[in-house]
Amino acid sequence: MHEAGDQLRQLSPIGSPVTSVRSMLTLAPTGTDEDWAVIAGRLRHLPGALDGYRSSLGEGVSRKLFAAPRQVLVVADQLTAWLGEDTGGTDWFTGFVAPAPEHLRDELGAAAGEAAAAVAGFRDWLHTDYLPAAEGTPDAVGRERYQRSARYYTGSDLDLEEAYDWAWSEFHRLLAEERVEAELVLSGATVQEAMLHLNEHGPAIHGEEPVREWLQALMDGAIEALDGVHFDITGPLRRVESKIAPPGTGVAPHYMAPSLDFSRPGRTYLPTLGREKFPTWGLVSTWYHEGVPGHHLQLASWVAAADRLSRYQVTLGKISANVEGWALYAERLMNDLGFLDTPGLRLGYLDKQMLRAVRVIVDIGVHLDLRIPADSGFHPGEQWTPELAAEFMAAHLGQPPKRLAGELTRYLGVPGQAIGYKLGERAWLAGREAAQRRHGAGFDLKAWHMRALVQGSFGLDDLVDNLAGL
Repeated sequence: MHEAGDQLRQLSPIGSPVTSVRSMLTLAPTGTDEDWAVIAGRLRHLPGALDGYRSSLGEGVSRKLFAAPRQVLVVADQLTAWLGEDTGGTDWFTGFVAPAPEHLRDELGAAAGEAAAAVAGFRDWLHTDYLPAAEGTPDAVGRERYQRSARYYTGSDLDLEEAYDWAWSEFHRLLAEERVEAELVLSGATVQEAMLHLNEHGPAIHGEEPVREWLQALMDGAIEALDGVHFDITGPLRRVESKIAPPGTGVAPHYMAPSLDFSRPGRTYLPTLGREKFPTWGLVSTWYHEGVPGHHLQLASWVAAADRLSRYQVTLGKISANVEGWALYAERLMNDLGFLDTPGLRLGYLDKQMLRAVRVIVDIGVHLDLRIPADSGFHPGEQWTPELAAEFMAAHLGQPPKRLAGELTRYLGVPGQAIGYKLGERAWLAGREAAQRRHGAGFDLKAWHMRALVQGSFGLDDLVDNLAGL
């Protein structure tokens, strides 16, 4: 990827250097004067970081390696939200340092102002210089770049046509299951009608702080219910924090692993997208994915096992499809164990499974300019475009419009990453099935899970064989 210059056009609302500019602050401790001194230093160095990033993108311009205009505009809007200009409020950096000790506030306030000014300058450069140069760059990256990027995110030289065809079979299977659950939610309703009914009349939490507390209780309850029965969840693994994502974050919920010494616990983040009402039917399965037994249980287990693995394996060495595959497997596991015990919660789970199948279809289909199958029930025989992808997603997913728009931008800006969820889950299921065959009647699922959780990250080319041998 480096030799191809992909890093010189790496610009998207997630998975690009621009997001690190803020996460290097949100992940820092703030308990002491020394902690705040570190933050002041990071804020003062932020303009230089953005200058270096601008130089890299500028080198891409000179080589005619561009991010697509869609990505430029979305990142610019993201930075506008950081600055508070979309709402007329205070910039995020000033708000971030506001809780600092009073005797440090002048220094931190000045550094925050410098950081905000640098973000504004970078945003303006995207509009005035980069966007005109990138005009006409297509959203689709083509087969060569896509295959390279997919290898990075999955650890596999994929047969992309096989993955595309398999995702369509999953789509049809899931759609049939969704229709059954929709009927149980509301007699005679279509899937979309049942989801709308749940949004309007189903259980919901109102307000950011109440939903944060509710998600915290959900994760704490999962730990208590699973520990000693389906997993052993001990020590620092029992601590995971629920957070509301700051403005200008990507549209999807996400998780950040704990620090290597566990002084910072694992954290889940919910982007509110301007909402005050949060229907719970679509959140439960997602928080089993982000929290326990999903991302938190796996990634915190790696940190706890760092003495047996390596610092590289538990930090930079993560293979996305392994991590996301486990988290999607965790959702399925919780459904199989009976934790999703109402038609609404099961429909929420199936909607998240459908989201991941649709990702494979859309991500591969759009970037490779594939045709839509004749038996798809959706624009048969036509070639995928971003516009068709948006229509397809709106027809089959129960997500708010802003979330769907952000999802599509993500697929187009980070090619090959979104397919790892469903393909990774397929690998985890195949590995478990092979281990069951090998052990026969002596197979112990809890023991297999605990061994699997501390083996570190493998690409999909190796994952199934490693899981089968546990």
